Amino acid sequence: MTFYVNPNGQDSKVYVEIVKQLRLMIEQEGLKPGDKLPSERELCERLIVGRSSVREALRALELLGLIETRRGEGTFIRDFKGHQLVQLISTFILQDDKAKRDIAETKFSIEMNCLSLMLTKSKDSLLQDFKLWAETVHFSDDDFFLKVAQLADNHLLLRLWTILKDYYNSLRIPKVDSPRQKYIYIIDKIIMRQESEVREAYKEFRNLSNS
Repeated sequence: MTFYVNPNGQDSKVYVEIVKQLRLMIEQEGLKPGDKLPSERELCERLIVGRSSVREALRALELLGLIETRRGEGTFIRDFKGHQLVQLISTFILQDDKAKRDIAETKFSIEMNCLSLMLTKSKDSLLQDFKLWAETVHFSDDDFFLKVAQLADNHLLLRLWTILKDYYNSLRIPKVDSPRQKYIYIIDKIIMRQESEVREAYKEFRNLSNS
C-alpha cells in the first residue's frame, strides 16, 4: 500500500507527517513490538518522500525509544510500555486530544528548564549577545526559544525541544505574536540571575497558571 505525505502548512515539518504515516502503516499492517519496519528505500517509495526526510523521522522515533536500529539487521519497533515520555509522544501520534495538550505542556516545561539552565551556565557576555540579537534581529517565537535551548547547553533537551516544537506546530494552534519587549524582559531577568522572576516572566509570557 502507498501512503502519501502532505504537509498541511509552512510550520509542519515533512518528517512529522512521515511519523504520522508510519503510525498508520503500523496500525493498518498490524505491526507489533519486535516487528521489523520496511527499509529506508521501501519507506521512501511507499511514502513518496526523500531519503533524508525518512532518516530524520526514524532518528526522531529512535531518540524517543519507539524504534531501535540493529546493525546489519534493520529497524524494529520497540516495546515502550512504562516510558512516560514515549507514551506521551506515541499517544499524540495516535491523535489523542489529551496528548495534544500534553505536547504543549511538555514543550513549555522544557523551555522553562532551559531558561533555568541558562542562569547557571551562560556567561554574561553570551547573555549580552543574546539581548543584542533580540533587540536588532527579526525573529519568531521558535527562533527565540531555539536560542534559549542552545544556550542551555544540554544537547538532549535541545533535541527533545526541537521534536516537540515540530509536533506542537503541526497541531495548527493559532499563534499570537508577542511584542519584542516581552522577550527582552525575560532576557533581562536572566542577566540579573533572578530565577524566580525568570520563571514568573515566562509563565506570564505563555499565559500559564501560577498553580
